[in-house]
Formats: sequence, C-alpha cells, structure tokens
Amino acid sequence: MTTPPRDRAARRSVVGLAALAATLAAAPARAQLPTGTVPASESRNSDAALEAFRDMALGLFIHWSVDVQYGAVISHSLVGSDDAYQQRFFNELPKTFNPVRYDPSRWLELARACGFRYTMLTVKHHSGFCLWPTETTPFSIAGTPYGEDLVGPFAEACREHNLKLGFYFSPEDFWVLHTQGRPIAREPSHGYTQPSQNPELEKHNERQIAELHDRYGPVDLWFFDGKEPPATLKTMVWDANPDTVVTRGALETPEQTLGDAISDQPWEACFTLGGQWQHRGTNETYKDGGEVIQLLIETRAKGGNLLLNIGPDAYGAIPEPCDALLRELGLWLFVNGEAIYQARPWRVANEGDVWFTRAEDGSAVYLFLTGQGQWPLGDRRQFSLSSVRLSEESELSVLGHGGDVLEYEPDADPGVHAEQDRDTLKLSVMRAQRLYNDRTWPNPIVVKITHPETP
Repeated sequence: MTTPPRDRAARRSVVGLAALAATLAAAPARAQLPTGTVPASESRNSDAALEAFRDMALGLFIHWSVDVQYGAVISHSLVGSDDAYQQRFFNELPKTFNPVRYDPSRWLELARACGFRYTMLTVKHHSGFCLWPTETTPFSIAGTPYGEDLVGPFAEACREHNLKLGFYFSPEDFWVLHTQGRPIAREPSHGYTQPSQNPELEKHNERQIAELHDRYGPVDLWFFDGKEPPATLKTMVWDANPDTVVTRGALETPEQTLGDAISDQPWEACFTLGGQWQHRGTNETYKDGGEVIQLLIETRAKGGNLLLNIGPDAYGAIPEPCDALLRELGLWLFVNGEAIYQARPWRVANEGDVWFTRAEDGSAVYLFLTGQGQWPLGDRRQFSLSSVRLSEESELSVLGHGGDVLEYEPDADPGVHAEQDRDTLKLSVMRAQRLYNDRTWPNPIVVKITHPETP
C-alpha cells in the first residue's frame, strides 16, 4: 500500500493498515563474542557506567610516542633488538623529540565536532616512554627538548570539549626490561615473564598509575594493553574512581576485525585509519570515508563501540588525510547521529546491505542503506525487508530531511513510501538532501521507522 497524500504527516505514516496478526518468528539466539580478557566476576565496571559507555558509541584512539620521529610501528621495533639499537632508542631518541605544534585543544575540538564522545591516549606504550614528566623513570617527555607535560594539557582539553578522558597504559615496559638486563620479548620465552611475574615492574607500574590519577584524575576510561593486565592495576583505578570503565582488561576489544555476531554485552572494536597505529609519513594507505562509516555502522549494529585511531606526527599535528577523513565521518554523523548514539542492536544486525540499530527505548528502528554507491539526487530506490514490521502508529522518514522539498523540484514528492504484506516490508526511498555541490554523496542514507511492531 503506497502513501499518496501530499501532506507531511500522511506521507510519513502508513495509516489504515489492518491489524497485523502475523509477525516474524522470534530471532535466533544471539551468539556472544569470545570471552573477555578476564572473567566477568573480576570486573568492577558498574552496570550504569557500562550503559553510559555504550551510549558514547565512538572514541578517538591516539597512538603517539617518541618513536613517531621515524614513523616506526609504536614500540615494537624493540622486540628482539640488539643492545646497540636499545641504547640508541632509550638514550638518543628522546634527544630529538620536540612536538612544537602540539595543541590538544585543537585535536579535541576537531574530535568533538566530528562526533567523538571519548578519547584514549597512549600515555605509556610498551617502550616505557611516558608522555608525562614522571618521577619513576628518566625515559619520559621530561628528557626531551620539548620538556613539557603532554598529558595534563590533553586532560584539560578533554574537559574543555566535553569528551570523556581515557588513558591507554601498557603494563609491559621495555625500558624496565632493558634496565634489568632481560630480553625484550612479548611471549614467555628466552627468560621473558609477564608483568605480574616481575615484582620490580609491577611496583613501577603501580607508582605510575598512582601518579596519573593524582595529577590528572578523575580518569573516565582505561585501556590496559597486553595479554595479562595485572589485577592490581585494575583494582587501583576502580578504587580511585568507581565510575571508571576498564575496556581492555575487562571487555572484549578486538583489533582490526569485527565478529559476525550481535553481542548483548558491551565491547569495543579498535581500528586504524591507515595501516599502522602510529603515524608514518610514507608507505601508508588510508581507508576512505565510506569504509570508516561502514565500520561504525557495523560495529553499532553488532552492539559495540568503535575506537578509531589516529597518529599525530612528530611535531604534534594531525596529518591532513586523517583530518579530512574525520570531517567526512563528522558530516555523516551530523546528519545521522541519532541512529548511532544511545542506540542498541535490532533483532538482526543486517539484511544484506541494509544494517539496523534501534533506539535504546525501542521507540524507533534505523535502517542504514549501505552498498548503494553514488546515489543521484532525486532518484528513488526500492528495498524489501523481512525483519521489520510497521504498526498503525509508525512514521517513516529519512534522517536529516523533512520529507517535503527536493531542491529546484517544487512538484517532487521526496517522502518515504511503504507497502507491507504478511512477510515483507517494501520501501521506496529518495535521496533528497544535497550535501555536496556536485550532488554526489556516496555514503549511506538512514531511514527511521517509529513504533515498529515487535514479536
């Protein structure tokens, strides 16, 4: 049944439908993501804090350390390295790190404008280099020409721009291993042991966590990297702030991959914009904006948050390709953010190229029309779905568009039209919002259906 009237309410609603006795069979049981890094009983993430975390949807991961000067993969070049390389890394590399263009307020002003709601800064990666002037090691920003604290201004900028403050912290510390004369490795071999089996390292980490909380707290989120985040560190951060959320170390945090299943438990997907976590100026290939938007859609459809990584350069500036990609994502969220924040999975993640989320309170379902390529302005496309049913109160719209006017086409009807039978909902959707001057827009349109019928 098509909705022919010209007035907005009639065009957006499917009214007069007979009561629908038949509904879809109950959706299959949802598979769970793999078990997290610690048993659930060991997590002190509160239910309220986790629900607030899920509402945030999108976080900015920032990998940055002293080895950015050469575009190296952050810290990892130390694994298996010889003593001469380690001497240069720990003693010479800090002498040339001088990020004179560092301006975290500009970073986070961009992040907030582009739809991010929380951050995760690598205050200490595996190398052991600290972005704050710590009393625990000379291997820190204090030993560089820059010499000034990087973490304090970052924390202040998070609060200035209303972003939740998150710290990535590596319990593995290659500087400590080097000073102990131990091999630098990642697996229990060649004399390497996990941090919890190294009492000196464990105390070193505990002193650093205490410093970070005392100087910059409260910290809203923590990401403890490595295979065995020590329980003492998690206990410390939960004791310091019961509302903090530990992601890695208490939640599933897959890197560069998404599972196939919807999860009812909070989780976080970690992805880079390019091929490397830290900035490299050559030999890099960035994702395009469509890929980034698709990652966000799929992550949210499966119940997770997306932690999207950028790597500032050696001077402290965000590279132009990253800036441009964040702004394309930001434009899409400016139009469609309602379907991303405070959203939860629908009964199924997708039907082919149509992905779903629902409003947290169940008042609406959102349909992400992906895989459409260039969709000319003013053109209609048809979609058939089996997992969504309309009620007599349902209204349909395209997010960001009022459903009345197509530019320069006063007689056009850009509203969403729908027909429904026992098994199928058929939609006719026009792209009617002009976001680019040349009328192209390769990114997904989102259809909102209010008061969907539920089994």
